Amino acid sequence: MRYTAIILLSLILFACNTKEEKENAKKNAAPKEKIVVEFGFKLNDFKVIHDTIQSGDSFGKILSEQGFDAAKVHQINETVKDSFDVRDIRIGKAFTLLQDKKAPNSLQAFIYQPDKMSYYVVDLRDSIPVAYKKERPVVVKRRAIAAEIDGSVSSTLSREGVSTALAPELSKIYAWSIDFFKIKKGDKFAMIINEKYLENGEYLGVESIEASYFEYKGKKIYAFPFKREENSKKTDYYDEEGKVLKNMFLKAPLKFVNITSRYTRSRFHPVQKIWKAHNGTDYAAPTGTPIMTTASGTVEQTGYTGGNGNFVKVRHNSTYTTQYLHMSKILVRRGQHVQQGQVIGKVGSTGLATGPHVCYRFWKNGIQVDPLRQKLPNSEPLEAKYKSKYLAYIAPLKQELDKVSSVKFEE
Repeated sequence: MRYTAIILLSLILFACNTKEEKENAKKNAAPKEKIVVEFGFKLNDFKVIHDTIQSGDSFGKILSEQGFDAAKVHQINETVKDSFDVRDIRIGKAFTLLQDKKAPNSLQAFIYQPDKMSYYVVDLRDSIPVAYKKERPVVVKRRAIAAEIDGSVSSTLSREGVSTALAPELSKIYAWSIDFFKIKKGDKFAMIINEKYLENGEYLGVESIEASYFEYKGKKIYAFPFKREENSKKTDYYDEEGKVLKNMFLKAPLKFVNITSRYTRSRFHPVQKIWKAHNGTDYAAPTGTPIMTTASGTVEQTGYTGGNGNFVKVRHNSTYTTQYLHMSKILVRRGQHVQQGQVIGKVGSTGLATGPHVCYRFWKNGIQVDPLRQKLPNSEPLEAKYKSKYLAYIAPLKQELDKVSSVKFEE
């Protein structure tokens, strides 16, 4: 019995020692190398050099610095030119060199990244080089946001972690219903957006807007994109009742600038130093800023006068005409048909002007009027045959918008 107990005790001690040895071995083991795969290569197998194209760099120069002689560089260029135009390499763009670990400075592959979405590979591992282009996988994520304007629309979007490139897109959607020059602190908006990310989580921006609203002058102005026909390329924006947002006229001929002088019957002229009527609306902007025609029409007149400077006058129909003054450059000619939003000139300070701006003038039935006080005609409304389909489509989107805004603004 005593011998049995000794044997059992020995087995227990042996098992404990074995377990302890395994634990110690696990602790002392070298950490496992993390496998890194990018551009279709296992980077662990190469010496990796990341760099950017500098002034004076070329594909040939980079290859030369990697030990290729002039004849080999020419051969590679000729072999890959149909798949990769080496002349398209641009300063500031990223590239990666994959070198052989066992033979230092032996280049195995060259990867050029013209943008975040794609890259070119020149594979040099075989006797005949191979070049090809690849698109990076993109992940689209949907989210709803609500925010209160504090500063500009762009800065408010930035605080919400949204690409500021969305600001001009919003200005296009609401160009007929919101005067973005009058947006002020405290105005609110909400939107449902789809955003693009690379697989590594890098943010690429907004892919599309599913729904939005701006609370402007105390009223919510909804915008829902809708195609009348499923295969149609044209998308229009409508409000919650199916009324089209697009009007015959844009609210202003510029984007994101300041009104410095309004239409008035009595204003002290800053150059002539006399009191006189100001029959236009002045929008200040840097020289060279694009000036858009506010509605489609035909260029009735272009030219120069001492007071107006370079100007363009557009007749839209038998009722409405607009004029754009003080341009630095005229980009259209008399008799030319122009589309709403088309750039017809550039902001300047020609004629009687103290600084760069465009004076926007507006005629109705031959009489100059204040465009900001006009009730201007809409474009075609949504036809009755599409309305029930549209209202059913937007119902859950509107509910989602209202929910996210109520949560945000009741916090």
